[in-house]
Amino acid sequence: MDDYLAANRARWDEVAPQHARAAFYDLEGFRAGKSSLHSIEREELGPVRGKSLLHLQCHFGLDTLSWARLGAKVAGLDFSPVAIEIARSLSVELEIPSDFVCTSVYDAPAVIDRQFDIVFTSYGVLVWLPDLTRWARVIARFLRPGGVFCVVEHHPLLHTLDLDASELRVASSYFHSDQPVAYKTDESYAGATIRSVPEAFEWQHTLSDVVSALLGAGLAIQSLREYPVCTWRASPLMVQDPEGWWRWPPGVPELPLMFSLKAINPT
Repeated sequence: MDDYLAANRARWDEVAPQHARAAFYDLEGFRAGKSSLHSIEREELGPVRGKSLLHLQCHFGLDTLSWARLGAKVAGLDFSPVAIEIARSLSVELEIPSDFVCTSVYDAPAVIDRQFDIVFTSYGVLVWLPDLTRWARVIARFLRPGGVFCVVEHHPLLHTLDLDASELRVASSYFHSDQPVAYKTDESYAGATIRSVPEAFEWQHTLSDVVSALLGAGLAIQSLREYPVCTWRASPLMVQDPEGWWRWPPGVPELPLMFSLKAINPT
């Protein structure tokens, strides 16, 4: 397992500087005041001014810093030291108060010793985690009593599809396996060139895996929503709607492409 995670971390170290320059992330727009947050997560969490917020798997920190611009007292963590260094430099450059920590989700309780009003994570995070039971326990550990957890994520059904096919086709199992799915690609979703590590390793988790892990950690589910849209063009078949979301074209049956879940620590 350590070898899989080390390979993934090396890939993220390689792509982080390229992502900071990529049009996908629009760093210049962010520097000019643009938020990287989408309407779904902002509506799920509502006003965050004055609240403490921990962002898990924050990459190079744009969403973390966007929450800070809305008034949250933020901390972001990621296992890539390269990404965290970029996040810290942006925090200083833009004079946005923040605390960025380089650690994996699983090791975070040994590094961060406080609790938060909000724990947040989003968009392409769960597939990099082999164990959702441990993940959920970490979340519960960091939530103060009455604190809220929010995840906005690609729907696990999306990961079963052959996204390069010219028609809608199921290509892999919906259900979790302890063994990761290995795949080769020389380009990231944001157009970064990958040369150092030939394979990435991902773990599939069902929607019930996510819910059960959070319930098992003692959290109470407040809401669970599914959406027929996503934030990026996951398949060449997809078309962009007037609001900027990507979805299947007319004539293709709608399937869930994203979900959001909100839970509370009742203790």
